[in-house]
Amino acid sequence: MKLLFIGDVVGSPGRKMVEQYLPKLKAKHKPNIIIINGENAAGGKGITNKIYRNFLDQGVHAVTLGNHTWDNRDIFEFIDEAKSLVRPANFPEGTPGKGIIYVQTDQLEVAIINLQGRTFLPAIDCPFKKADELIAEASERTPIIFVDFHAEATSEKQAMGWYLDGRVSAVIGTHTHVQTADARILPKGTAYMTDVGMTGPYDGILGVDREAVLRKFLTSLPIRFEVTEGRSQLNAVLIEIDQKSGKAKTIERIIINDDYPYFE
Repeated sequence: MKLLFIGDVVGSPGRKMVEQYLPKLKAKHKPNIIIINGENAAGGKGITNKIYRNFLDQGVHAVTLGNHTWDNRDIFEFIDEAKSLVRPANFPEGTPGKGIIYVQTDQLEVAIINLQGRTFLPAIDCPFKKADELIAEASERTPIIFVDFHAEATSEKQAMGWYLDGRVSAVIGTHTHVQTADARILPKGTAYMTDVGMTGPYDGILGVDREAVLRKFLTSLPIRFEVTEGRSQLNAVLIEIDQKSGKAKTIERIIINDDYPYFE
């Protein structure tokens, strides 16, 4: 089976790229399951119910989140009813929403887990211990387990990849918005990539207006960041998984921008 994961969608430029290229990627690669990280989809901060529903209408099976989960207040109105929305599972007990969901597609059940790192991010519960707990649960139902690890530090992401090697189908990093060139299959069969990259503005800095970011670095003053317009990009990863064993067979980076144009 094939799994397509589209990296952090940032604002309307990112949503437009999904609308433009997801049908083409579906036609070309025929993925059985499609996952999007949508924690920046609403103006670069959080997600709304309308945006979430629009992703589902386009054929997306699950939407993962991250440290910006709560940035748009609309989330509190729908997260508990959103069956295809996954927030970091290691948020403290009692936090609204779910950290793991199960998606049924083509007679296959896929477990999708969202975890958040703690290095250079808020000190929430341990993602490694939470991973152990959820993988034990998921393994009772399916061998196909996908992990979106939303973390800042490359070392923490790599540590999670090695920690879960052979126990999950894939560990794919999000949050830093720059696609890494280290996509690989780890020795025990887990697909790994430090960061899938972002989908949104191509000429900003991590999706934000670059002049504002430069002012921040030059002055150290408080600066309001806004999603920039202009050229856009889409970053994703395509993973082929053995449906019986849950082991990854191949992993392929996808980059679409003006320097790497899409070919049918």
